[in-house]
Amino acid sequence: MQIGIVGAGNLGLAFARGLGRPVLVFDADRAKAQALADEVGGEVAGSNADLAARAEITVLCHKPPLLRAVSDEIPEVAGGILSFVGATTVAQLREAYPGTPVVRAMPNIALEVSASVTAVVPPEPGDEAFHGRAVGVLEGVGEVVLLPEAQMMVAQASAGAMPAYVALFAEAQVDALVRHGVDAQTATKLVVGSIPGAATLLARGGGDTLAARRAVTSPGGTTAKALAALENAAVRGAFNDAVDAILGPS
Repeated sequence: MQIGIVGAGNLGLAFARGLGRPVLVFDADRAKAQALADEVGGEVAGSNADLAARAEITVLCHKPPLLRAVSDEIPEVAGGILSFVGATTVAQLREAYPGTPVVRAMPNIALEVSASVTAVVPPEPGDEAFHGRAVGVLEGVGEVVLLPEAQMMVAQASAGAMPAYVALFAEAQVDALVRHGVDAQTATKLVVGSIPGAATLLARGGGDTLAARRAVTSPGGTTAKALAALENAAVRGAFNDAVDAILGPS
């Protein structure tokens, strides 16, 4: 299946790496497009129109304000549109690409290591076949969750932002260890090296956060004291505020 990627920025590059196979790519910055194509053994298309005419799935990885400018360059789409464009509805995609099957998806940058959780809007009548093909591709780079369009911004506030949340947590924890005398390199190994295992254990337990905490929290022990300190610092409220900052207060 020929996949074409419009936009060779961070998201397009992450998707191409996660796929691990040659793709067509086009970007207004030809050097970026060429670098992506060289890395995955792909090809730079001559234009957005050339890419869409040759690809079975045209993946939009450009910025939201470019929706109309890009679609104006594409007179015909051979297959269908898989959109990673943030805050852009199915209706807006249909308006930009009339008569073309469209799928709206919200992945995160973990596409690069085939570990994304991608929220996908369920298909509309007539788009089922293309939707199935697009979901099949996305399942090759992680897990797919079907989500009503009204909740897609919630996905952006959670799965989409998760790499940044984890990076912020790791940075804060490393700084705390350094403050207590651990050198930065060792602190980074301790913190960053502990995250994948902790996440795997939580996933293996079906997401049972209470069980995961109790497994390492002895009554009156150091972890219990640390968790109490985090609660006193309103860590839950901070995460609520982060979601509200994207969605607005409920």
